[in-house]
Amino acid sequence: MRTRTLLLLAIACGLVILLAGGIQLLRVGGQQQSAKLLVTGEPGEAGDVTVELVSSSIGDTSLVAVVRVGGIDDPDGLDGFTLVGPGKVLPVTTSDCSGITVDQVSCALTFATDGMQGTSRQLIFHRADQQLRWVLAQGE
Repeated sequence: MRTRTLLLLAIACGLVILLAGGIQLLRVGGQQQSAKLLVTGEPGEAGDVTVELVSSSIGDTSLVAVVRVGGIDDPDGLDGFTLVGPGKVLPVTTSDCSGITVDQVSCALTFATDGMQGTSRQLIFHRADQQLRWVLAQGE
């Protein structure tokens, strides 16, 4: 192959890559943020589930969040709750509910926080590519 042909092919490849990058930027730029910040007592919907943080209490080695949750029968639905702190994402350790039901029920979710640094804590509920978030304690 001649040098001129190779240069033209390289320019064509570069233009194709540039076009693909521009299309991807348009796709990503048009997406809406799916995380919704809520306050205690404010219900939110993620997918087919309605969740409301009723109260939370932070202890030395655990955090207990009382939530009202319902909308669909899903025995594994509480797996969508996580506690986020500096450098850690924690699953629910124990719960007094066996899952999510159609009827709204109150559940006490306990997270083991021993070893978690700082004071910043956020409760996250993730379902169906949507996310609800509550700030429980603000770091300093």
